[in-house]
Amino acid sequence: MTTIKPTPAPCGGKPNAAMRVFEAARDLFYNRGIRAVGVDEIVAQAGVTKPSLYRAYPSKDALVAACLTESAKDGRAALEAVLAEAGDCPEAQLRAVVRLYGRKMLDPGFRGCAMSNTAVEFPEPGHPGRVVLEECKADLRGRLLCVARRMTTRDPEGLADGLILLIEGAMASHHIFGSQGPSAALIAAGDRLISAHLPAGAAAP
Repeated sequence: MTTIKPTPAPCGGKPNAAMRVFEAARDLFYNRGIRAVGVDEIVAQAGVTKPSLYRAYPSKDALVAACLTESAKDGRAALEAVLAEAGDCPEAQLRAVVRLYGRKMLDPGFRGCAMSNTAVEFPEPGHPGRVVLEECKADLRGRLLCVARRMTTRDPEGLADGLILLIEGAMASHHIFGSQGPSAALIAAGDRLISAHLPAGAAAP
């Protein structure tokens, strides 16, 4: 898949038109929803003309894919950072991942997962945004499975998938109940699930 990204502004300079479009679209898509935001609103917030948008992005779908690609990049960097900080113990790494998502949901600006939100808006296979989100979610599942396979457990696949279900469910419930609803139980539930997959008598890190 070819990803179109805006040309960054010169160091110390003002953001160019493409970057302003990108930043405005990413903010609007996340906070308002992709289908709810039109090209006219994006260019108005960015302070550019519509031709400027189409010079940088051939379509709104291409802009959606670019925004999601950058969100995926940010998410992957955050994931790798907490895995590295947790050290070499796979149990500690999985607990750190659960805590990463628990912290995200405490942010007042949290509006769910950009990828999962897009999956609801665009169920049709092959949509450029859906291609990005499916790759992102598969990457997360694969990363958790890789860590789980380093544990002494009979069912690393079940553990990785269970954690995905807890994380996705917590983020979905946040839309309804906020940070003080069921999503607040994510860390405790994740810890119990990880502990349940440890050999009998094993101490949690």
